[in-house]
Amino acid sequence: MVLNYIWIAFFVLAFIVATIRLVFFGDAEVFPDIINSTFASSKSAFEISLGLTGVLALWMGIMRIGEQGGVIALFSRVLSPLFSKLFPDIPKGHPVTGSIFMNMAANMLGLDNAATPLGLKAMEGLQELNPKKDTATNPMIMFLVINTSGLTLIPISIMVYRAQLGAAQPTDVFVPILIATFISTLAGIIAVALYQRINLLNRTILLFLGGAIAFITGIIWFFSTLSQDQIDLYSTTFANVFLFVIIIGFILAGIRKKVNVYDAFIEGAKEGFTTAVRIIPYLVAILVAIGVFRASGCMDYLTQGIASLVEMCGLDSDFVGALPTALMKPLSGSGARGLMVDTMSTYGADSFVGRLACIFQGSTDTTFYILAVYFGSVGVAKTRHAVPCGLLADFAGILAAIFVCYLFF
Repeated sequence: MVLNYIWIAFFVLAFIVATIRLVFFGDAEVFPDIINSTFASSKSAFEISLGLTGVLALWMGIMRIGEQGGVIALFSRVLSPLFSKLFPDIPKGHPVTGSIFMNMAANMLGLDNAATPLGLKAMEGLQELNPKKDTATNPMIMFLVINTSGLTLIPISIMVYRAQLGAAQPTDVFVPILIATFISTLAGIIAVALYQRINLLNRTILLFLGGAIAFITGIIWFFSTLSQDQIDLYSTTFANVFLFVIIIGFILAGIRKKVNVYDAFIEGAKEGFTTAVRIIPYLVAILVAIGVFRASGCMDYLTQGIASLVEMCGLDSDFVGALPTALMKPLSGSGARGLMVDTMSTYGADSFVGRLACIFQGSTDTTFYILAVYFGSVGVAKTRHAVPCGLLADFAGILAAIFVCYLFF
């Protein structure tokens, strides 16, 4: 229901703002811009779905081999102690925990093309456990919020954009991004745990969080000893090697179990194609709403209003120039990326605002896009507390990004 209200609000606010611009300011271009944005966004939604078709078919096929080869079941047994605490409604050792782990691993390595189909596979597994097919379950919401918080260990694409725009040290945002995205994820988990009354103060979860903090600290230390070229080389190489090891490992596991891996792949790939078609209406709905909201000028007025409020409170408003990236990120990944590049081009890649825009881009993920695609793929309409928890994680990531940017730069 929350997503329904937000979707309606995008259109209503856009209409009100556009009407004011037309009647009081004589802006005759605003309504044509809005209508053009609906066509452009619809086309973009279809193209995104079309682009996902091949990737979904590939990774759904690989996952089917992994299922029949016993790899997913192995991951499920290994992760059972932790996941039984974070996802108490999932039966211990259920294969879906393996799919959830694969999705999280791909996200942390910045492998977006692999993460989405793996996530959709996990959602299908969670839907099988769902007694009310149109309503999000607690495990679904925890999984979605972890995804929307955007925990990424190696933000290689952001560093590449910084290099292209002339940053003296493109990797200088690496540590701030890692800190901000970790805080965002932690805030999301805590928010969902409070809603679902999950006890996070138990030995298993505390050991995991302690290990995660130690692991991230180790990554920060390791990359701080490397040059820019070495960071680019190591991160890209490791991510791609990891991806291919998964493919080879699943195939070998299938051979060991005497599975016809080719037939298993084809069976999974067919499922991937069906999923890609099923998400088209949900993508069209959310992307058109976002496009209308942007074209009406609502985003610009929102940013200007925040800037005025900050200045009225007597606070430093230097960070406001980067806020469009932060506000756009929950709505559109490509839109936020464009705003990040525009901010660096306008203020300079090594400016405070330019660096902050990069940290905003890396600190969270596209909340509404992920909710629309993941829930849409399994036909869930009632999202319960998924949206507020996801937005709370986004808000924590924004605050953390501002804080660490002031701290570092």
